[in-house]
Amino acid sequence: MFTKGIVKTPCKAMIHGLTTAGLGKPDYDLALAQHQGYIKALERCGLEVTVLPADEGFPDSTFIEDAALITPNCAVITNPGAVSRRDEVAAIREAVRQFYPRLEQITPPGTLDAGDVMMVGKHFYIGLSKRTNPEGARQLIAILERHGMTGATVSLETVLHLKTGVTYLEDNTLLATGEFRAKDEFRQFRILEVDEDESYAANSVWVNGYVITPQGFPKTLAKIKSAGYEAIEVDVSEFRKLDGGLSCLSLRF
Repeated sequence: MFTKGIVKTPCKAMIHGLTTAGLGKPDYDLALAQHQGYIKALERCGLEVTVLPADEGFPDSTFIEDAALITPNCAVITNPGAVSRRDEVAAIREAVRQFYPRLEQITPPGTLDAGDVMMVGKHFYIGLSKRTNPEGARQLIAILERHGMTGATVSLETVLHLKTGVTYLEDNTLLATGEFRAKDEFRQFRILEVDEDESYAANSVWVNGYVITPQGFPKTLAKIKSAGYEAIEVDVSEFRKLDGGLSCLSLRF
């Protein structure tokens, strides 16, 4: 069970954030309102949420997940793959240190975005992507093993981050789309398949028995409910314009 969450308020500069989505620039005021809705969803799931202030120096910094990985046994500050995001970790380090006084760190030449890391119990799947390189994955696996956990890499073919296309909903269940529906690494799981036209909804978030899922994807919502989960829909349309999903917007532990 999770008890805490950390989020970071979107900054006005987010309209200039990194993106490949081709959906236009986000509406900043609407993004702020949606972020508040996201916080309320986390609180409904039982989390005490720490809200960090906006930082105009980093347009993508609201996507706080990429800057740190919180595990049951340790916290790891990453080295994001996008050069423009690497200094985001300073603020996240100070926030996480309140809960984990001793922090691990991914160091150059390793790069790692925690959006490429999926936790399944004490095992972690690490996507090799444009943002996470083999050296970053190697460092993370070594850190995990020092703390009594394990990790393994997964090749990515089409998505930005591992959790863009697959997320763990506990109970041996994955929500998966595209290439992840038939990966050998995931054959032992029950897979709820997300149709290609709703692929964005594959990035949903399990929190204490609830599944927070993006609004506007009825087929995926129905599958989540049919699998026995209580779903909470959240509108994150403005974050989607920056390639961001639900998991990107918080650290949950």
